[in-house]
Order: sequence, then C-alpha cells, then structure tokens
Amino acid sequence: MIEIKNCNVTFNANTINENKALKDITLKLEDGDFVTVIGSNGAGKSTLLNVICGNISIDSGEVFIDNENVTKCKEHQRAKFIGRLSQDPLKGTAPHMTIEENCLLAYGRGTNRKLRFSISKEESKLFHDQCAKLNLGLENRMKAEVGLLSGGQRQALTLLMATMIPPHLLLLDEHTAALDPKTAENIMKLTDDIIQENKITTLMITHNIDHALKYGNKTIIMNEGRILDIIEGEKRSLMTKEDVMKYYEKIHGVLSDKQIL
Repeated sequence: MIEIKNCNVTFNANTINENKALKDITLKLEDGDFVTVIGSNGAGKSTLLNVICGNISIDSGEVFIDNENVTKCKEHQRAKFIGRLSQDPLKGTAPHMTIEENCLLAYGRGTNRKLRFSISKEESKLFHDQCAKLNLGLENRMKAEVGLLSGGQRQALTLLMATMIPPHLLLLDEHTAALDPKTAENIMKLTDDIIQENKITTLMITHNIDHALKYGNKTIIMNEGRILDIIEGEKRSLMTKEDVMKYYEKIHGVLSDKQIL
C-alpha cells in the first residue's frame, strides 16, 4: 500500500520564479493497483513520482510505503521498496557491463549481498530464463555489453531488472516515449504481463491516452499540481480518448493532443 497525504512542493520559493508544483496532493494506492497518470505540461506528474522516490523534498505532507512513514528517508533508503523506469532507454543499465552482470546488480537490489561480479551457475540460469521471457533473443547474448543493444532492448532489460525482485512499487515515467510505435507497444505488453504476473503495485505516467485507458485499473488526471479526478470502474471502462479531450477542453478551452501530452 502506498499513501501520500497532503503533499505540497514549491520550486524556487520566494522568488519571481516561484512554482507550486504540487498542491495538497493526497493519494492512496492499494496493493496490486496499476494506476496510469495523464496531464498537461507542468501538471506535476513527474514531480509526484520524484516525491515518492525521495528525489525532491516536500514543503509539507507525508509519504507512506506499506504503512511505513518514509517521508524523511533519503532516495537510497527508499530504493529497496521501489523500481523505476524513465523515458531514456540509456538510463537504468550499465553500458560497459554485460547483460548477465547487469542482471546480477539488479538481483542484489534491496538485499545485503556485497557487490560482486562472479555469477553462479544457478544465477546464470535464472538470468538466462528471465531474459528469455522478453522474446528478444537476449538470452543468447548474455555475455554481450549492454551498450551494444538497441534502445528497445535496453528498455526491456531495464524493466526486467526493475522487477526481477518484485518491488513494493513500480514507477514508470513515460517509459515508452522515446521508442518507435511498434517497440512501444511491445514494451507496454511486456510491462503489463510482468505487472500482472507479479501483482506489482504500479504508477505509470504516459503521454499516450489510449495506453492510459487500456492498461491498469485506475487513471489519474492531473492539472497545475492537483489531482482533478481518479477514474475507475465502469466510468473508466467506457471512457474514450475523445472523452479525455473533452474533459480538458472544459478546463483549458480547445487543446491539441500536443498540448495535453
């Protein structure tokens, strides 16, 4: 269970550039929730994820992970609870290390295992079998350096690494945005399969409204640092991309897809 209570974030406080990025945000994710987040530019979507990760400090409020108050915990202290993917496929992996060595790093996340590069036969088989699930042929390239992989292959590997030890919470920050449409669809299908198989509580920012409504069980609409609505159940199942556009038109007037995304 993830809970955020009355969180406020201000950038450049008490200056001419002051920006209230989050305004009294309260949100609760139950175990197994897969929540998608959409909103216009500057809505506070990425700031919300950074608050959960501990990347940025909050002015006020509290953050709980599995009923543990982590508000004062630093980013590295929260890392044992959280898996995260960003837009950039080049982040999240070590390019000069092999696929197998990257998997070993991920396998030790959140444990007391010491940093090492020796891989046992059991671990080697585990990493091989995990990579085979990606259906990208990576299981046949375990000794290859990750820097030789395509963007889509690296993003798939990053997803695998983030979930190899299922985290309490998976944060996805537009993780398909830098990929071509076909690869993006493949990564989303893979993402959904892993989340459903492991019942991972997930918060996913997306620029793709179709994905926001297709995947998960709830959709959050944000604007100017606030959560405007949490859509779920029958209302969500019947909602279309056009309905979302109309929602935003009521707030801002007529908007293009580009402005919303």
